[in-house]
Amino acid sequence: MPNHTLNPDNWIDNYSDYLFNYTISRVNDREMAKDLVQDTFFAALKSMKNFKGDANERTWLIAILKRKIIDHYRKINSKKGQAEVRMSYNSDEAEGDWLEERVSDPFDKTAEDKLENEELGDAIYNCLGKLPEKQANVFKMKTIEGLDTETICNELNITASNLWVIIHRARNAMAECLEENWL
Repeated sequence: MPNHTLNPDNWIDNYSDYLFNYTISRVNDREMAKDLVQDTFFAALKSMKNFKGDANERTWLIAILKRKIIDHYRKINSKKGQAEVRMSYNSDEAEGDWLEERVSDPFDKTAEDKLENEELGDAIYNCLGKLPEKQANVFKMKTIEGLDTETICNELNITASNLWVIIHRARNAMAECLEENWL
């Protein structure tokens, strides 16, 4: 693979729209998407010395952006289930406010929830096994592993338009299979 170089002066012109569209499809919040792209450019500038040149600029920036998106969801999920309870109390000895922060118990899953998740996972892999091998590979790479189009096309030696035809067919087949076998 050729040794790629970085040119941060062109990042905004060359990649901001692509990175924004990539992000907005994952976070569904325009302001957050803008912030994550900005954070990506900032992190890339800070870590330029770590760039080995094995991938092109866009692929490297997307890898950074993916980590930013994951961090975003981790942050959201760490706050998820927290509730603040404020109560006033008045007794003979004292009076004041009582504050409790309650965090939901991550192990507070019902047996039904666990069973449903296992059933869905089994149904997905069962349906994946029914796809033609190329469709299954493309579906796994794009949907499950989250690889970008360029990486998949290079690895499978296919064009981008061919990839989108394959992924469209795979998703339709998966949807039909899941409707029959899980819903």
